Amino acid sequence: MPPTTPGFRLGIYVFKDVEIVDFAAPHGVFSVARRFDPELDAFLVAESMRPVQAQAGFTVLPNYAFSDTPAMDAFLIPGGFGTRQELHNRNLHDFIRALPTETLLTSVCTGSWIYGVLGLLDGLPATNRKEPDKVEAGPNGMVPLDRLAQIAPACTISRARVVDTGRIVTAGGIASGMEMGFHLLRRAGYDEELVREVARVMEYAEAYDLYRDDIEVS
Repeated sequence: MPPTTPGFRLGIYVFKDVEIVDFAAPHGVFSVARRFDPELDAFLVAESMRPVQAQAGFTVLPNYAFSDTPAMDAFLIPGGFGTRQELHNRNLHDFIRALPTETLLTSVCTGSWIYGVLGLLDGLPATNRKEPDKVEAGPNGMVPLDRLAQIAPACTISRARVVDTGRIVTAGGIASGMEMGFHLLRRAGYDEELVREVARVMEYAEAYDLYRDDIEVS
C-alpha cells in the first residue's frame, strides 16, 4: 500500500533540557522506515540555528530555525524538564499558531502541556507521562498527567499510550515516542505490514504487539 501522504515530513522541536528519548525515539522510527521509503523525512526544529543542549549534556544541532518555516506534515513537541520554560515561550506559541491547519500537532510526554496552555486541548482527550520521577513523587511534586489536568482543565485526561483526536496526537511517557513514530507512519498512510516490519527491524516486535492497541482515537 503506497502512503497517502508521499514524502511525509516530521519536524521535531528541540529546546534546552529536552528529554533525549522523547525526540530520539520517533526520529529513530522514521530513520529505520526510510530504508523502506527514502522519501520519508524527520528533522529537528529549534528557535534559532544554535546548538541545543538536551538533558544530561547531550547537544544537538537543529536542521531549521522557526524563521525558516520548514514545510512539514507533523510537528512534534517532546517533553523533558525544559517544557516548564516552554510553557512561557511566546515564540514557540506563535510558531504553533502559524502552522497550516493541515499540519498535525503531536507531542510526547510533557510536550502536551504546551498544547494545553494554548487551549488546543479544550474539549479533547490527551495523555502525558503517568509515572513520576523522584521529585514528582515527593510531597511537593505532581505526576505530569495530573499537571496536564491542572494546565488544561477542559481537557479529558486519558491514560492511553497514544491519543489521536484528528489534528492533535499526544503520547504518554518517555519511551512512548516509539509508538508515536509508528502511529505517525499509519497517519501517513503506510499499512500495518510495513509498520510492523519497521518494528521488527528495530528488534521491537514484542513491545510493538504489546502496545499496538493502546491507542485512543476520537
